[in-house]
Amino acid sequence: MSSQRQQQDIYDVIVVGAGPAGLTAAVYLGRFRRRCLLLEDGQSRARWIPKSHNIPGFAAGISGQEFLSTLTEQALKFGVPLRRAHVSSLRDQEGIFIVHTDKGVLLSRYVLLATGVRDHLPPIDGAEKAVTQSVLRVCPICDGFEAIDQRIAIIGDGAMAEREAEFLRNYSYRVTVLDIGPSSGIRKPPPTGTGRFERININLSQLEIKENRVTLASATGERYFDVAYLALGSTPQHGLARSLGAQCDERDALTVNAHQRTSVPRLYAAGDVVRGLNQVVVAAAEGAVAATDIHNQLRADQSG
Repeated sequence: MSSQRQQQDIYDVIVVGAGPAGLTAAVYLGRFRRRCLLLEDGQSRARWIPKSHNIPGFAAGISGQEFLSTLTEQALKFGVPLRRAHVSSLRDQEGIFIVHTDKGVLLSRYVLLATGVRDHLPPIDGAEKAVTQSVLRVCPICDGFEAIDQRIAIIGDGAMAEREAEFLRNYSYRVTVLDIGPSSGIRKPPPTGTGRFERININLSQLEIKENRVTLASATGERYFDVAYLALGSTPQHGLARSLGAQCDERDALTVNAHQRTSVPRLYAAGDVVRGLNQVVVAAAEGAVAATDIHNQLRADQSG
């Protein structure tokens, strides 16, 4: 890799993932005048957001797709190319990352993973469309305010569903946990709970999306909920990092330091693959932190 041609083919940094974290990092790296490439597969979960009202600067709200398009245009403006590609594997060879994609092999000194998570959606017809219509929701922090005084269901099993029910009680007194656990019947919330919410044990086959509402069918008839929050968990997309030996925490999220560095040298991570908080603003901030540290590390490499 010592020839001039080979050196020219090595990127300063490749960003994998074009959600809020990856796109923000690309904007910063472009403005730092770094040779950066942004790889994306079009699967950012931010594209599902119908309209967010808690992103600073957008008081009237903005859709996830519009927000991503705006950030993409900004990254392109500062000279960062975007390539549609799926990264299949990542290797570290003599201080250079070998990035294997379905469009070819790429080389980079640093890599930032902004690969996010995959939400666990219930096996209900039209579930993905229902997310884009705000009928099924995944983040009460993001849009609990929009559910004030509505009939709210939480679909899940165990402590996660109960925590979300307690959280959403701040917005509505009509909160029901649809527990997909093994038992049946109606149970009261555990005595340690501070909120008051109904809890019904169900089978997922009882649920249906009907007339922009979630419908629960039972022997006593149908019940309707204006919105349903999913407490079914998610899977971090950290296979590339794990293949290099990157460490994860007890929640199976990638472990990073204050600069978004993983335990693997020159490998960074930002966004939901790190903490799974489902917050656009947090993901973008982490992308900015990672990009700045990568830039400073490249400066140190070049001066040394």
